[in-house]
This record gives sequence, C-alpha cells and structure tokens, in this order.
Amino acid sequence: MELPLIYVSVLLLNIFEFSSGIVYNKGDTEKHFACSSRGFPQETEIIKLFLFSGNLKIQCFFRTENEIASRGMLSVFTSGGLAPSLGIINSTYNGIFHFNLTLFSDRVFWLVDIPRENITQNTDIAAVEEWLVRITLHHGLNIYATEGTLLDRIREPILQWAPGVEIPESEMGKVYPRVVELKVTKCPCANDVALLGFIMDTLFDGIYIGITFCGFWHYSDTTWFNMTEVIYSQLQGDHEDLSLVDMVLTNHFLIVLTSLGLFVSEDLRYPSHHILSFSRADFCGFERVDYVKGKLWYNERCFANREHFEVDYVTVTFERNRTLSESSSCFYSQEPFVVWVACLPYVFKGMKSIPRVLTFLVDQEHGTGVFLFHNKVKKTAIVSVSILRNNEPSAQSKFPIFRFPPSFSSPVGMVFHPRSHFLYVYGNQLWLSVDGGSTFQLVADFHDDIIKKTFHSFYTSAITFVSQRGKVYLTKAGMGRHGAVGSVTERIFTLYYDHLGFLHKLTPGRFEASGSPTAFGNFRNLFGQPPDMGFETALAPQHTSLDEIIFFAYVPENEPQETIYSKKFNNIHYGKVIHSGKTGRAHIRKVLQHTIPKGFLSSVIAEMKEPFGLEEVNESSCLSSSLLINKAGNVYKLTLDSQVVQALFEDTDIEKTVVLPGYSSFLITSILDNKNALAIATMPENAPNNMTFLKNTWFLYNFGQRNGRTWKIYSKPCNYWFQHDDSPSLNVVKYIDLGNSHVLKVKVIRNSKGFRMLEIPLLTVFVGNPNLLEVKAEAAFDDTDSYLIAISASSKVLHRGSTSMAFIMWSASVECFVTTMVPTLKSSCSYLRSMHHIPSKFIPSEDWISGVHKDSKGFNLIKTLPINYRPPSNMGIAIPLTDNFYHADPSKPIPRNLFHLSKKTGKFKQCANVSTREECNCTKNQKFSYAVAFSDCREKVPRFKFPITQYPVSLEIINEDGRVPLESPYLVTVTEVNMRQNWKLKHTVPEKIKKMKKIVEPIIGAAVYNPSGLNLSIKGSELFHFRVTVISGVTFCNLIEEFQIYVDEAPLPFPGHTLIAVATAVVLGGLIFMALMFQLHGIHPWRTFQSWIRRKQAKFSSITLSELIHRKSEE
Repeated sequence: MELPLIYVSVLLLNIFEFSSGIVYNKGDTEKHFACSSRGFPQETEIIKLFLFSGNLKIQCFFRTENEIASRGMLSVFTSGGLAPSLGIINSTYNGIFHFNLTLFSDRVFWLVDIPRENITQNTDIAAVEEWLVRITLHHGLNIYATEGTLLDRIREPILQWAPGVEIPESEMGKVYPRVVELKVTKCPCANDVALLGFIMDTLFDGIYIGITFCGFWHYSDTTWFNMTEVIYSQLQGDHEDLSLVDMVLTNHFLIVLTSLGLFVSEDLRYPSHHILSFSRADFCGFERVDYVKGKLWYNERCFANREHFEVDYVTVTFERNRTLSESSSCFYSQEPFVVWVACLPYVFKGMKSIPRVLTFLVDQEHGTGVFLFHNKVKKTAIVSVSILRNNEPSAQSKFPIFRFPPSFSSPVGMVFHPRSHFLYVYGNQLWLSVDGGSTFQLVADFHDDIIKKTFHSFYTSAITFVSQRGKVYLTKAGMGRHGAVGSVTERIFTLYYDHLGFLHKLTPGRFEASGSPTAFGNFRNLFGQPPDMGFETALAPQHTSLDEIIFFAYVPENEPQETIYSKKFNNIHYGKVIHSGKTGRAHIRKVLQHTIPKGFLSSVIAEMKEPFGLEEVNESSCLSSSLLINKAGNVYKLTLDSQVVQALFEDTDIEKTVVLPGYSSFLITSILDNKNALAIATMPENAPNNMTFLKNTWFLYNFGQRNGRTWKIYSKPCNYWFQHDDSPSLNVVKYIDLGNSHVLKVKVIRNSKGFRMLEIPLLTVFVGNPNLLEVKAEAAFDDTDSYLIAISASSKVLHRGSTSMAFIMWSASVECFVTTMVPTLKSSCSYLRSMHHIPSKFIPSEDWISGVHKDSKGFNLIKTLPINYRPPSNMGIAIPLTDNFYHADPSKPIPRNLFHLSKKTGKFKQCANVSTREECNCTKNQKFSYAVAFSDCREKVPRFKFPITQYPVSLEIINEDGRVPLESPYLVTVTEVNMRQNWKLKHTVPEKIKKMKKIVEPIIGAAVYNPSGLNLSIKGSELFHFRVTVISGVTFCNLIEEFQIYVDEAPLPFPGHTLIAVATAVVLGGLIFMALMFQLHGIHPWRTFQSWIRRKQAKFSSITLSELIHRKSEE
C-alpha cells in the first residue's frame, strides 16, 4: 500500500493547482493515463481513439510500473469517489463524459461507454474536425491531465476510398531504393489523416502513396497504394516515365501533380465505388519537362460546418518563361477544380515586363489574391495584392506593391499559416506579413543558405523551416523571433506535424516522432542536441545597471565585406540566452545593428540572470597591477604599472574585455609588449582618458574566441504561462450574429523568478480583417504582475465573413508550447444556434414514449394521431386539403379521402416510394420532431382542451453560450402550415415595434409580431401546426421553429341557425311555387276570398230577430 499512499498524497497536493482555465507552458509532460478504443490499451506515447457507427468504448488504466500497482491505484481512487473524466473538444464543441465509478474485481482499467449520438448526430461523409480528448482524474481540477485525439472514421472523406490498388508493406521494399524525394499532405480538419507520396527516379515508373489515419506514428499503420493504373487510365495513347511531383489534399478533393499532368479526384464526399477516380486538367502547350518542375500551392483551412463564403483554392505554378502562345505559367482553380484559370489578370497578359509568378494565394479573409513575383535578371522580388472580383483577381490593387530589398535575392515561395492570416515569404530570408501582404517584416536572414520547405502545426502554431543545407529552424506563428533546432542528416526525408503538434521525420522505410510539444528541447531525438547559435568572434560586455548588460560583437578591421554578417548579432539571437564558459547567463532582450563605435557593428541588450565569472589573477597576471588608460587615435592604450614585475600582458589576453564600473569597457585587440596593449572602447563617449585605475578596481571578462570560443548562445526555456477561460481549445471558432458580441479573455503569467518588471503589454493582438468586426480591448496588470486582456468583438454590419484573431506573447521563448492563440471569429450564423418553442407544460421523454401524461384532472396531454392522419380544412373535418400526412403508413388505408379535392392532395415525404412504415426509416428524433419535413414520422402531439385562449408562445434562442429569450429587435411571422384558420394572435406593440412593423410588413407582405408577450387563441378543433419565422435583417440565421397543438373535446356546433335558414327557404319557395300555379290556372285567391266575405255578409243581413231567437231556443 505504500505506492498508492504516495499517489494519494500527490493527488491532494495537485488539487491546490485548481484554476478555472487551462494553464499552458507549465512543462508537465508526463502521461498518466493510457487509453484505447480498440481493445486493451497499450502504453503508447499518445492516446489515439476512433469513432465508428457504434458506441465509443474506451478503456483507460493508470500508468504504473506493473499491473498490481495499477490495480491498487484504481482501487484507491475509486474508493475515494474519483474516476477519470473525458473531455471531447474541437473548435466549436466541448463535451464531458465520466468513466464508470464501479470496478469489477478482475479489472485493472476504467471503462466508459458513450453512444455515438451523444457525441455527434451526423453520419454523412464530410470534412469534420478531429477531436482533441483530454482525460483528467477529476473534471475541473486538471489533475493528471493526458491528451489524445478522437477521429470519426466513418465521416472522414479520404478514408472512404482506395486511391489505387492496395499493396502489402513487404513489396514497398522494392520501391525505397528508387525514391528521390518525399511529399506529404494532410487533411485540413484532421491532421492525423495524411498521405505520403514517393517521388521516383527516372528509372522507376509509378505513383506510390501511403495513407495513415493515426499520424505516421508507426510504419505498420500506413496503408500503401499503387496509383499507376488509375492515372494511366486517364491518358490517351502509350505513356511512360510516370512519377509523382506534388499533391494536395483539400477538404473535399485530392489533387495530384504528376510528370504527365495534373489530376483531380472526384468529390470525396460521395463515394460511388471503392477505387478513387481522377480527371485530367489540360494546360495547352505544357509537356513532361514542364510538369516535373511544377508545384502546388494551397492555403490550408478547415471547412467543417462550411459557410457559403468558404471555398478551397489551389494554385499550380511552373518554372518556365511565358511566350507569346502562353497566357501564364501560373494557374489556379476553386472547388470543384474543373476550370483552371491563369493567375494574372487579363490586363497583364502579354506584357513582357511582368516577372514570373512564384506563388499565387487567395486570402479569403480580405477577398484578395496575393502574388509573389520574382525577376531573375534584376534579382528583385515583390508582393502584389489584387482585389478579387467574381472570384478572379482584378487589375485593381488593394495595397501598394511591396518591394523586398536586394538582399532577398533567392525567393522560393509564400505560404499562409493554417487557419490564420499570417503570411510568410521564404527563400534566403524569411519575411512575415500580418496585414494581408501590405507590409512585411524581416524575421530571419540566412544569407547564402536558402529555405526550401516549410511545415506547420495549427494546434501549437509551430512552424519549421528546412534549408537546402539540412538546417532546421523553428518559429511560432506571428512571432518575430526564431531559433535553430538542429539539422537533418538524411538525404531523403520530409517532415510532418500531426494533429497534436508532434513533429515526425519521415524517410523511406522509417518514421520517427519528436517528444511532446510541451517539453523543452523536444526535437533532440530528431535533429540532435540543440545547436549553439553563437558565432566566431569576441564579445565585449558593457554593464549599464546591476541586472542589464550589453554585449558588443567585434568585427576586425580587415574582415572581408562578404563575411561581415558572420560576426554580427542577428534576429536569430533575439530572445536567446548567452552562456559563459565559466558561469553566468543573460537573456537577450534586444538586437541592435549600428556602425559605431568602430569595430562593433552589432550588439544585444541582455538581462543578467546569473552573474558572469571574472578572470582570476592566475589566469591573467595583468590583474595584479594598476591600469593606465590613454587615448591613441581611434584606439586606446592600456599600460600596466612597471613597478609590478609579475603583472604582464600575454597573448592569451587578446579578446578579453577590461571592465571599469561607471566607464566604458575595452576589448583588447593586440599586445604591444609585456606592459602595453591596444583596445577599442564599447562606449567612446564614456571612455576615460589619461586615468589610472588601481588594482581591484578594474576587471577582466573573457568572451573571446582566440583560444576557442568561451561563450555560447542557446534557446531560452519557456518563461511565461498562458491561460484562457473561454474554451479548452486553442483554436476556438466563435460565431457572432448581427448585433451580438463576444468577449475573449487571456491571461499571461510570468514564471521567471526575479523577472525584471516591464511596463509594456505582454501580448500583441492582431485582427486579420479589422473591417469585418468592431473590436475593442481592455488590458491591465494584476497584483501578481500577470497581464490580463479582454477582447470584445461585435458584429455591426450586415456582411458575412470570417477573420482570424491572434494573441501573441511577443516576449515568450519559441520553446513555449503556447506562444500564439489563433481563434477564428465568424460574422455569421452558428450551426449550433437555433430557435425553440417552450411548451406551456413540460412532458418527460418517457411519457412521450408511452403516450400517457395526465394532468391533475386526469386529462391526457398526449394525443396519438390516427394512422395517415391529415388535419381538417376550412371546408370541413371530412375534407382535408393539406399535403402533409402525420403518422404515415403506406400499407394502411387513408382516412377522410372520399372527396375529389382530398384525393388530389396528400403526399408522403419520408415514406415516399416505400410500402411499409418500417421502410420509412424514421429515427427516434424524427418521430418527436415538430418539423413539417418529418410529419410522416410524427406519431404523438401535445393535446389541449377546447377552447385555447391566450396560449403563451414562448420562444428562446439556444447557442453554444446558453439560452436567451427571443425579444426585440427580433420580429417574427406566424403561419399555420396546413392553411387552417380559426386562430388568432395577440401581442404587445410598443412605439418602437409599431415603427418597425410599418417598415417591414409592406416589404415582406405578411403580418409581423413582437415575440415578447405573444399569445395564441384557437377556436377550431384537432391538429394545428404553426411555423414561427424570424424576419431577415436582424440576424444572419434562418431562425424557424414549428410547434403543434391538438385541440380535443370541442363541442358540436348548435344547428339552430342552419335549421331556421332551411325552413325559411322551404316556406318562401313553397309560397312562390303556389303563386306561380295560381297564376297559371287563372286562380285569384284574393278575389275569391273577397267574394266569400261578401256572401257571408249578405246572408247574415236577411235573417230577422224573431228567427234568431227561435233558432237559439231550439238549440
């Protein structure tokens, strides 16, 4: 139990490191967990998980020296209520899942089983981001954090194909001896998915490509394909000498440049068969000799959750001069790469003075095309930025042409750092632009060496440059400093960054990986020990304060002009550390170039972290004497006391520096005799003249190289921690809807003891396209001397687009894991943003499944619709006129289908062209969806009693930041999708809403409503299906929500009005008919009645009174 107790103690100590956000650059590289989704986990360097169509099952065990200790650790942690948590993260998603806390007796690992739909609902083939997984012992505490990746194998486009005929690894051994170069390309969204191609010599015919889905960690994990026959099938006639030249894998296409032409694959998202097919792009007048010198250029961007303004562009350039019959030696195309267009605008074509296009890239953030031109004759290089019109570069420039200095004589290419706006131009120098090509700053000068290749990691922002001499340099995106990390001894190799920023060296038959990107000196196993970046000359130190020192680099008077650069400080030394051969080190904070003082053409200002060792008397006997200093022309004469016999100047004192507190230092350049020497001053204006300094008041430093260089320069360990609380992802993508804003917060923490306090910001913030969003910044130092910055970005203009933003720790070492964070801000609608109706009564999901949920009065609030149900129309319950079926089943009869109009309407959607409901393939989500598109699947709906009055139509917007109620300035329209009536809306109309209604309603031709306080009343019966739509102009999103209400127990309508109307009609009809008959037969009822009355009156008048009395008595 001793070992578990130790771990528990460490655990308790680590809990105190809790922070609300992840802190980077702390240097913890130990991996505590080993996990796998394919069987028992192996103790590999990195966790690789894969998602298929089923559940994601992950097994993790705690790394210890043996299985018994591992089981003990699991028992200790589990009994304490601790089990690992799994974070699944990409630029827009962050999900947390917990491992089972219960362990079985024979288990030595934790287990988690995650249904696929809990991670993603999508199964279509598309460009999708590879997830970062972060496993910690307890969520939120960042204890024992271990990172890995999760790849969706069933959605990644290139993995659904075979680009050729698969060949076993054993047969690849025949190919290796003929390989002359390697090409690698990777998926923009999942960098672990990559292709490695072999460029063969002229004696070997064929194209061989290897595909990996786990980042070229092991050679055995690579699947090899022979593409030779696939390419030959697109050529007419007999051909030979087929070889790979270059290749690019975009989001949806694979583009292969060969010695016999350029070939474009079919769309990778729609696999029609197993073998991938290609089509050939024709370039008039181009032959094999041109293709073998071609090169592909691609601005790598991930288009997961693709917007309409996001398009892939690829450029192909050829090393040939244009002739009268050729429009260009540069062509570009956009997806689907069918039409290839000359890069140069039409007005430039035919102009003989146009230099050759080395590179053409499309900058989608600015909507421009960026050209790199090179004139070999004049040895000039320029960058020109043209505005794109209809996706083509126009003659109109966005910025003035940028002309590089003559020293940039050998440009090679130009590249955007992935997912950013940082533009690099490289060759014998390295230049960086942060404003789209308007201006450039010099990052490095390699003089007679030339950078040939660049390799990038979007995750760590690392950029590796390889020169033609095999030297390897490292920088971080957007930083103005770089460093040397070693050299490559292999003749045939290429480099590759995987998804987590591990650098891999690929050679025929062997793969090697670097150490963890979080570790200092992580490239040692690839490129050897970090090189000494010093140069062969003497340094003269000059103290300016107790902790600041200036080092002057000595350039002899007779140094040839062409080699002076080799004895000067340059940009590579910025941010590095000077180490003395004795003791002492200083961090270089600034590099200076100057022409005075004489003999010193460059210097560095450094912060002294450890005092440098001085010369002792036994090393330089001159220190035992006083020192007289006299000016002798442009130099100074140093004289020792002649009375001190043992004090002598010796040849070994040459290139040592005399240091005088409060005065200029002096670099000894020559010895005149035992008592006299000549020196040059580092600060002539502060140099003493005709002054004597007593023994022990002057000192000697030895930073010379006469007897072997006594000083070295190395990279500086990481000196800053980086923290941001917005997201666990370093490359977060944030959508900003119209009128909304988002705040990004970053904190920089110094981790160097005794660091010199600087009153300048520790972060630089760049915005790729400042015209797209309104950006504001607030920054300050806190009480712990940490630097905090909050950036607020708002969308104020009705214009969609995206821009990258960069937070750069400009003073951090390139050895830091994180120096640059590059979030992407999109002025657009998030795919996670949606509008939802809030039901007035909540019904649990289990009750929806059972179909029973009763209120307090026993009324069931769920209605199971009849099969093939259609709501009534205005013509009556028995005459439905809608096209929408609910609870569809093609095998069952259709009710209410007797009338002709009803038979003409009604169309199946999900159930079209099938014979049974099972064949409709309705998912669980579709069965409970309110969308009219899935009405065939909908079985149960909310049920209400008649009548419905003042039903609250409550709406909310759900996005990645939470839920917010739908309020003004949003306005909505409401329609009933089945064209039913007998419903009415009521809403509050403030004065501001009235004005908006007057403007909007005539434009859209429909009534608009204020979503706040919106109420619905229904006088009809059965199903009502409503659609609520937010009007355009107030959001980038197409916000639509549907909800359904079934009105039941409506009383039968009273028939009195109908009966009265029928009776009245019958009576009036009868009277009219009788009048007509009387008229036809000459019968006059009125006259007959009048005659009858008169007869009665006459008869009555002829009877006497006595007769009346007699008749009465008889009765």
